[in-house]
Amino acid sequence: MTEAKRPRVPREKAQEIIMKAAEELFYQEGIHAVSVDAIVERAGMNKMSVYRQFSSKTDLILAYMTRKQDAFWQEWEESIAKHPNRPREQLIQFFADLAERATNEQFRGCCFINVAAEFPDPVHPVRELVCSHQKRIRDAFLDRTTALGAAHPCELAYTLILLMEGTYADSQTYGTDSAAIRMVPAIVEKVLDQALHN
Repeated sequence: MTEAKRPRVPREKAQEIIMKAAEELFYQEGIHAVSVDAIVERAGMNKMSVYRQFSSKTDLILAYMTRKQDAFWQEWEESIAKHPNRPREQLIQFFADLAERATNEQFRGCCFINVAAEFPDPVHPVRELVCSHQKRIRDAFLDRTTALGAAHPCELAYTLILLMEGTYADSQTYGTDSAAIRMVPAIVEKVLDQALHN
């Protein structure tokens, strides 16, 4: 049976429709669990339209991950911008904003951690993108902990990264109404103050 013909839409619009459908499905259900057919169905387009925009499912996954990467850094910059030149308050703000997102019922944790679990091969392009993103996160935290004047900025940066990833994990293990998530900003504040007094 041939696919039913659907109206042709402009390339840019088609790409956005496909990306939106893929983003919703990949984030909520996982990448390997979602077929191209499922994306086609959600997008309301035919399979040929998908392959006109993306040469393979891997290309579509990379586009999805790039979009998620951009979203993360936008959130980071928005948190940092609330307290110019005040690294302690910037870091606390980032975790306060993260805690707010992590208590949303639609929150499914960190897409990069989720994807890393699905792509264990270290040389797969998707896994390489995840590793690159994580290194950039490390550098961003290290920049703020250095600006803070911590005696051991690298150790503090990794501590904060583990708290961030723990928040992601807690939201999926215990639910988005976890009391621990709501405590994260206060925990970060104590960690920062202790690092400054060491």
